[in-house]
Amino acid sequence: MQLSVVVVVYNMRREAARTLLSLSADYQRGIDRDAYEVIVVENGSTAPLDPAEIEKLPGNFRYLSLAGAGPSPAPAVNRGLREARGAVVGVMIDGARIATPGLLRYALLGARLYPRTVVATLGWYLGREYQRVALARGYDRAQEDLLVERVAWPSDGYRLYEIGTLDESCNQGWFGPIAESNALFLRRELWAELGGIDERFDAAGGGFVNLDTFVRACELPGSELVILLGEGTFHQLHGGVATNAPPDVHEANLRCWEAQYTRIRGTPYALPEKRRSYLGMMPEPAVSHFLTTPAKVTITRLRGEVEVLKAELALARTEVALIRGSRSFRLTAPLRLGADWARAARAWMARRRGRVEEE
Repeated sequence: MQLSVVVVVYNMRREAARTLLSLSADYQRGIDRDAYEVIVVENGSTAPLDPAEIEKLPGNFRYLSLAGAGPSPAPAVNRGLREARGAVVGVMIDGARIATPGLLRYALLGARLYPRTVVATLGWYLGREYQRVALARGYDRAQEDLLVERVAWPSDGYRLYEIGTLDESCNQGWFGPIAESNALFLRRELWAELGGIDERFDAAGGGFVNLDTFVRACELPGSELVILLGEGTFHQLHGGVATNAPPDVHEANLRCWEAQYTRIRGTPYALPEKRRSYLGMMPEPAVSHFLTTPAKVTITRLRGEVEVLKAELALARTEVALIRGSRSFRLTAPLRLGADWARAARAWMARRRGRVEEE
């Protein structure tokens, strides 16, 4: 077996159906069906997938259900890594991502470029802007389904670029540094060297566990980073804590996750700066993105920042209202009034002195 792909799913029947189809032998191009396997790990879902439906997919699929699963996908990923039989193993920690048709072919090719290759892909959203921003504007699963239908998916998986937007992990564009990869491929021995992914990241959704895994992979001695040009994964709405939370909740989550990362690693998170090689081809639907990405990235990032500022302003107004309604605020009102009078008197005296000097 040349390649194993570990896919973690949690309460995402609609989304996982597309993800797994996009990894099937009838969808993936340029790779033999017997060259790879897909290991689906159910991470304690209350609405699990139907194993019989997975068995119908063309290719080699295995379904595992993790008993007593916690909120983090980290143990599920490590279970999949232990079950993997491929010389190269890919991890998709979020099973709500549709792959492009050449992902597995180029992942294998990339893994052969160097002795210690880290193969990564850019992350995308379905839709025209960051999904948490789109959700605030009324974007929902029904609209997303219409987008997917519009590009006649899965007849040509590369047409997803026509309805996609680079996600925050790639906010510096095609050739900038990336924070993580939601389709990360390493040789089996490199995963063993890493010790899998760190299960101390136990927050819902894993917190910074995927960022941590990518950083540690990039820091492996002698490792070379290869980014697949023209291949990627497209995130679908599924209520994820990292991707679909409202801006104010997301900001609070980020603070908690970064604090946990700092406790575990002993240093604040920093974007990995590593030399990158690029492999692949540029499908025609992606060309317009490639040409306009710098402007789109700037606009999307600014929109996201505006939404965050709006949320912070609303929170500040709430806090001010609570303070003004408090007993201590009412009791100190005379003191504040006196202070205001004193400031006004000092300002009046300063202006008066200025007029006297002019006369």
